[in-house]
Amino acid sequence: MQRPSSDTAQPNLLNRVLGLERHEYYAVAWSFVYFFCVLSAYYMLRSVRETMAVEGGVQNVPWLFSSTFVVMLAATPVFGWVASRYARRSFLPWVYYFFAANILLFWGGFSYAIHNDISFVWIGRAFFVWLSVFNLFVVSVFWSFMADIYTRDQCRRLFGVISAGGSAGALLGPLTTGLLVVPIGFQNLLPISATLLLFGVYCITRLRSWVESEHQDGISNTVATAEPLGGSLLGGVTHVAQSRYLTAISIASIIASLLGTALYMFMAELVGEAFANTDERTRTFAFIDAVTNTMAMLVQLLIVKRAVWRFGVGITLSLMPIASFIGFALLAINPSFLFVAAVQAIRRAIGFGLSKPTNDMLYSVVTPEEKYKSKNFIDTAVYRGGDLLGTWSVKLLWGFGFAGISLFMMPFAVVWGAIALWLGKAYRRRDLDAVQGDSQ
Repeated sequence: MQRPSSDTAQPNLLNRVLGLERHEYYAVAWSFVYFFCVLSAYYMLRSVRETMAVEGGVQNVPWLFSSTFVVMLAATPVFGWVASRYARRSFLPWVYYFFAANILLFWGGFSYAIHNDISFVWIGRAFFVWLSVFNLFVVSVFWSFMADIYTRDQCRRLFGVISAGGSAGALLGPLTTGLLVVPIGFQNLLPISATLLLFGVYCITRLRSWVESEHQDGISNTVATAEPLGGSLLGGVTHVAQSRYLTAISIASIIASLLGTALYMFMAELVGEAFANTDERTRTFAFIDAVTNTMAMLVQLLIVKRAVWRFGVGITLSLMPIASFIGFALLAINPSFLFVAAVQAIRRAIGFGLSKPTNDMLYSVVTPEEKYKSKNFIDTAVYRGGDLLGTWSVKLLWGFGFAGISLFMMPFAVVWGAIALWLGKAYRRRDLDAVQGDSQ
C-alpha cells in the first residue's frame, strides 16, 4: 500500500544525509533500536557458535549444516501455519518470546555441563544448529515487518539507516563477547542476549502503535490488523514455485550462501589451527565480526540510499557478486589466513552493508502473504539449502585446497551477478505497476 509523504518543509540535515522526513523520525528510531537488539543478541552468540563448530571438529561442519537444513524444512510449514491462523500483531512478539526461552534453556545446559565437568560437545552441536535457525528467523521476521509498515519509497530511503541499527548491534555484540567471554565464560553471555531479544518485543509494540495512529483509516491493510494472513501453511513454498521473481531471489540466495559457506569453512579450519583455547577462538571470531560490522554500518548510513537512487536496485545488488569474484580470484593466488580473513570481512561488510538492505527492498513490491511466508521460506530453508550445498561441495573439493576451491566458486559469482541485474529490472517493472495501481 503506497502512502504519500506529509512533509513539505525544507530538507534538514537528517533528510539530506540519511533521507529521513520529520514524520518518520519516531518509527525509524524504534526500527533502528529494534534491529539493534535483534542483531546484538545474535552476534553476542555468533562467536560462540563458530567456536562450537571448531570444538566439534571442522570435518563435521557439513553434518551440522545438514541438520540445520532439516530443521529449517520442518520449521517452514509451522511458521506458515502460525502466519495463516494468527494475526501479524499477535504472532510477531511470540516468535521472539520463543527464541528467548530457548536461549535460557541452553544457558542452563551449558552451565550444568561446565559446573559438573561434563563434555558439552553435543550441547554445542545442538546450539550450532539452533542458532543457525534462530538468526535467520528473527532477521527474516524483522524485515518482513519493515516491508509491511513502510511504503516502497520509504523502503528505498530508509532501509539503509535501519540496517545501520542492526550493524551497530552487530558491532556491540562481538565487542561485548570479546570483553566478557574470558572473565565470565561464554555460557554467561546467553542471559544478556535473551534480555536484548525481549526488548525487541517492546520495540514491536511501539511500532505497532505508530502504524495504528498513522493509518487509522486503513488499519485492515497494515500489520496492526486483527485478521490473519490466511492461505495455506505451505503458501510460502507455492508462491516461490509459481513466481519467476521469487524463484530468482531464491537462486541468488543459494549462490550467496554457497560462496559464503566456502569462506566460512576456510576460516573455521585456519582459526582451529591457530588457537587451541575455546575462549580465545571465540574472541578471535568476535574481533573479525566487530571489524566487519563497523564497515557495514558506515556503508548502510552513507552509501545504500545513494547507490540505489543513482544506480538502481539491480546494479547495487550486482556489487556483491563482483566483490565475491574478485575475492575468490585473490584467494586462488594467495589463500593465507590474512587473505581469507580480509576477503571474508570485506565481502560480509558489502553483503550486510549494501546487498542485504537492497535485497530486502525487493519484497516491498509483493503481497503481504509473500512478504511473510515466501520471504521466510527463502531466508531460512532456501538459504540453509545453499549452506548445505556449500558445505558438502567444499568437503568433496577439500583435496584441491583453498586455491582450487576458490577457482570452482568464481563462475557462480558470474551467474549471481546476471541474476542480480535481472532482478533489478523485474523490481522496476513491479514498482511501476504498483504506482499505476495506486493512482487509479
